[in-house]
Amino acid sequence: MLWRERRQLELLLYRLESQLLHVRAGNWQWLKFTAADVEKVLENLRFDTLARNIESSARAIEWHLPANATLPMIASVAPPGIWPELLQEHHHGLILLLKQVETTAATNVEALLTGPQRAGNAPLRSVQPGDIMASAAPGAVAQADTVDDVTFLAENANIERALAVTRDCSLPLLKEFLGLE
Repeated sequence: MLWRERRQLELLLYRLESQLLHVRAGNWQWLKFTAADVEKVLENLRFDTLARNIESSARAIEWHLPANATLPMIASVAPPGIWPELLQEHHHGLILLLKQVETTAATNVEALLTGPQRAGNAPLRSVQPGDIMASAAPGAVAQADTVDDVTFLAENANIERALAVTRDCSLPLLKEFLGLE
């Protein structure tokens, strides 16, 4: 279960880094996909965390520890042989991955909050309620403004979803298991 959890953390890190590349490239239209990818990995990770909690609780009880024992506690009472070293290596690897995920998620949030930029790095104008209807007057210019407004609103929706999903990468149960909280 620890290997599976590490694999999911690696995949989460990869998805966050992929999202960051799209953000930095200004590919706002792809954020709906990157957010869905991050969301799916978080869902899988939460399932794997639950399964690991069940396994580690059973092992902790077997080794005369409380059911909610942390990984360092479990490693400290593991029977001689490969167990102590393996569990300590997992502890170190999980902490490293968790820190990388947290750093990358924070970088993503910062980049997403900067928002889309137009040529010359001028920020997009904000759209106020009624702007789309006001710009729907007859004529080609009004149609172009409406398309720009809709594109802007779609980009903002993609950014908001990506922000919400990225901010959800805190993983408190894993931190608790690793003895970090």
